[in-house]
Amino acid sequence: MTAADAPEMCDLLIEAGWVIPIEPHASVLVDHAVAVRGGRIVSLGPRAELLARFDAKERVRRPRCVLMPGLVNAHCHNPMVLMRGVADDLPLQVWLSQHIWPLESAVMGPEFVADGVELAVAEMLRGGVTCTNDNYLFPDVQAATYARLGFRACVGLPVIDFPTAWASSQDEYFDKALEVHDNWRSHALVKACFAPHAPYTVNDAGFERIRMLADQLDLPVHCHVHETAAENVDAMRDHGMRQIARLDRLGLLNDRLIAVHMTDLTEAEIALVAERGVSVVHCPESNLKLASGFCPVEALRRAGVNLALGTDGCASNNDLDMFGELRTAALLAKGVARDAKALDAPAALRMATWGGARAMGFESEIGSIEVGKAADLICIDFDRIEALPCFEAISQIVYATGRQQVCDVWIAGKRKLQDGLLVDVDLTQLANQARDWQGRIEAIQRRASHA
Repeated sequence: MTAADAPEMCDLLIEAGWVIPIEPHASVLVDHAVAVRGGRIVSLGPRAELLARFDAKERVRRPRCVLMPGLVNAHCHNPMVLMRGVADDLPLQVWLSQHIWPLESAVMGPEFVADGVELAVAEMLRGGVTCTNDNYLFPDVQAATYARLGFRACVGLPVIDFPTAWASSQDEYFDKALEVHDNWRSHALVKACFAPHAPYTVNDAGFERIRMLADQLDLPVHCHVHETAAENVDAMRDHGMRQIARLDRLGLLNDRLIAVHMTDLTEAEIALVAERGVSVVHCPESNLKLASGFCPVEALRRAGVNLALGTDGCASNNDLDMFGELRTAALLAKGVARDAKALDAPAALRMATWGGARAMGFESEIGSIEVGKAADLICIDFDRIEALPCFEAISQIVYATGRQQVCDVWIAGKRKLQDGLLVDVDLTQLANQARDWQGRIEAIQRRASHA
């Protein structure tokens, strides 16, 4: 064999019964493989061809598994995993103002955020999520924790009109936001975006400042928008216009805006959102649980809006299960549109991968299996009673796959889950941390009930 005939070296070669690359749309490749070098995808092709071409340091054989991009949780409040189920079966504003915000004020701090992120990352990895868009306080702690755990994340830089444990004034919110951005702007896995809470909790001056800085720094803006119809009633009373119109007046309705929930939309607003290039994140299970309304997903999709999928926080969902979210989104879209063809399986899966990546500005890096992109990959075991038989791999993922079927996860080519087991994670310690926070929160609730 001559030097020219010698195989190329790669770090990792993953062989799978099916590869779903997301791009091209709806494609399923049978008996294919992916080669990874330096944390990036260097080749995708028929298994036999890649075996002949590459000499891999590690070879992973998954003949009865699907290999696909990691799921992207495009909207969540991950530290709230420590408040899973603390105030169930309540409408949004009662849940938020009478339960969640008072509890957060009692527990909020760096330790709560770090421990919450750590627990959330473990849950997400076990469920095939490799990237998250986190919207919470103490983004500096979030960023450091995600970086330590080797998890890809966009951390929100919070802005809200009232004081919190993170900042006491609007100026302090912005000063701290810029500091966090400066500290993390060059990190390989962790980025930042602006995260104004909602139009009803941020004034015009705050939004105008966000727009100016987002333009200057080329940052996304991650915001709850049109979460309920009641918010627009209040917006008409307070501003003489609906929330979308106000954001448009302030210059925020553009391709940087990640608008979350969007349950109350007119046809004209859908057309405007599409024209402006806004991304919409659908959180169906949280919206259902809080009775917030129904996002018109199929109407948005037909208008050409980029759609993403999120779980929201564990206090209103109550999990970070993107496979569950995926199935709920696909089924709910059909019911809302009264059309069985609405949001078909490939379109739903695209929301949970490439759509989320695009919303966050990560589409050149993740969201699909393409040469040059980061190797954020997952394997799903189809060789289980619950998964047999399999006629259509994408439909199987959307309508019949549970997160317990995720067997392998890599982020930037680094193994995070192997045969269903987390790598370098002390589950006993995580469980003890969670139980400790449960005890603290229960003590706070007891004191509040006796006050």
